Amino acid sequence: MSLDLWTKVSSLEPSWVREYFFILYREFRDRRFTAEEARNVITKAGRSLDNIYKIISPLLKSGLLKEAGRSVDGRTFYQIVVGRYEDLKNPSKDEVLRLLKSAADIIRTAISYESILLILFYKVISDKWEAIVSNNIAEGIADKEFAYELANNEYVKLYDPASKQLFTWREITRKSETIAEIEKALIKIAEMNRSDGGIGLEEIKRLIDKVGLSALANKDDLRPILVELVELFNRYDFSQVDYDIIGDAYQWILSYFAPTKAKEGETYTPREVIRLMVKLMDPENYSIIVDPACGSAAMLIESYKYVREKIGEKDVHLKLYGQDRSGDMVAVSKMNLLLHGIRGDARIFFGDSLINPEFLRELKDQGADYVIANPPWNLDGYGEDKLNKPELRKIYRYGYPPNNTADWAWIQLMLHTAKKKVVVVIDQGALFRGGREKEIRSKIASEDLVEAVILLPEKLFYNTGAPGVIIVFNKNKPENRRGKILFINASNEYKPHPEIRRLNILGDDNIEKIVKTYREYVEMPGFSKIASLEEIKRNEYNLNVTLYVASAGIEEEIDVLREYQELVRIEEERKRLLEKINEIMSELSKTLGGTQ
Repeated sequence: MSLDLWTKVSSLEPSWVREYFFILYREFRDRRFTAEEARNVITKAGRSLDNIYKIISPLLKSGLLKEAGRSVDGRTFYQIVVGRYEDLKNPSKDEVLRLLKSAADIIRTAISYESILLILFYKVISDKWEAIVSNNIAEGIADKEFAYELANNEYVKLYDPASKQLFTWREITRKSETIAEIEKALIKIAEMNRSDGGIGLEEIKRLIDKVGLSALANKDDLRPILVELVELFNRYDFSQVDYDIIGDAYQWILSYFAPTKAKEGETYTPREVIRLMVKLMDPENYSIIVDPACGSAAMLIESYKYVREKIGEKDVHLKLYGQDRSGDMVAVSKMNLLLHGIRGDARIFFGDSLINPEFLRELKDQGADYVIANPPWNLDGYGEDKLNKPELRKIYRYGYPPNNTADWAWIQLMLHTAKKKVVVVIDQGALFRGGREKEIRSKIASEDLVEAVILLPEKLFYNTGAPGVIIVFNKNKPENRRGKILFINASNEYKPHPEIRRLNILGDDNIEKIVKTYREYVEMPGFSKIASLEEIKRNEYNLNVTLYVASAGIEEEIDVLREYQELVRIEEERKRLLEKINEIMSELSKTLGGTQ
């Protein structure tokens, strides 16, 4: 179906007309059919229509259907007007983004955005899996079932040898009850791909339950939307599309719906903030990287892409570990990793990292090289009562945070896990709040673990206008950085968001300026300053960036001579005015004396 014809389909009203069109389209494509055959197909699909011309007439009027001759007995033949389906094999990045924008427009606010995530995921892994099977057969594997099992081992399991059933998109969408069958297939795929040292897909069942495709398909007002969504993805063949394009498309969905999800309490770290953090971390190949609050796994994926670009080849050897207390986000992160082509050396755990860090058990307490995260800011309920457990004391050895904010609990967990560096973005208040937080902060700073503190611009995040700060902790500081902390005031390093008026973004030049200053560890007036631990101690371990470096827009270079000359002028003016006032008072006194 061509793009302009797809636009015609999207404009069909009422919505059930679109649904019935897709039923006919799926059955006949470019074959001729009669009105009676059309009625039989619609009945077979479980739909009813008292007059078949209630669907034929609007389709003729829209140009989606045409008359295609008459039979010997005088019956009219109809034919759907279609373009070449092959036009959308191996779509470009722009074409994939157009697909997702169309999908977002189709669901509007009627259906959750996770439905797009699930359908994209299912279509992509099916197309990739079938391409692997085709390659195996092309290389001389005559036994189709053996080719299926090889694809299962190489990628994900979409073939069940026990029942000899295929669960690919192509196979499932041939059936009349497409939506219900897609849901069943996804559940089966989740069961067949349980964790076995790899990513594992069992949590996808949780996301499937949340979306509830079958339940939605039973609602007359929502079923046509789902049918339209499925048919939209049917137009694309992702088998040869680069993983980066697909992965970026997946991230686009998350960012597109981030403002809406922020109102519901979900957090989303902007991609440019993640890029900045990964560049500050600067991991190398063969590293172990952990994100204890991984969300969609975007930080782990960006780390993978950074190392791949750094070494200039695709042979990346990283071990990636993530954990999140939201089962939905665990499912989202696993799909995200697979769609980026990351499989064997990534593990995502479901659980509360602060009290049950599964990744540490997986690492057998040997730790990771790097830890990176944007944990929930000011998370409450993690005071001494919850964290003072025998198995956790070695993690929170600097002390227990107050019950109303777990910021320094997250930092301690990250420091316990990392052997090299920790990069965290956190609430600015963590830098200067007193009480228990100050006690923890002073101990960590005194051990010379803080390498840099970076104040970000405000309005970068969807769920808060607060600026946030990035803290870089380094357990292997170079000699010239020991006993010092670099403060960077990047509050003015931003550009207006191109799409959301109330937000800002970090431009590439803003990121490079911050990274260059950090790597060179230099002072720049109004932008960065290096403070000694002695100075930090005098300031009672207050790490607030503006205490050490005011923004360039506030701080001005003082011309001492000019200021002195201005003071002299003001003093002379003061003396002159004082003499004038004395004269006036003297004359007034004489006048009043004569009157009396």
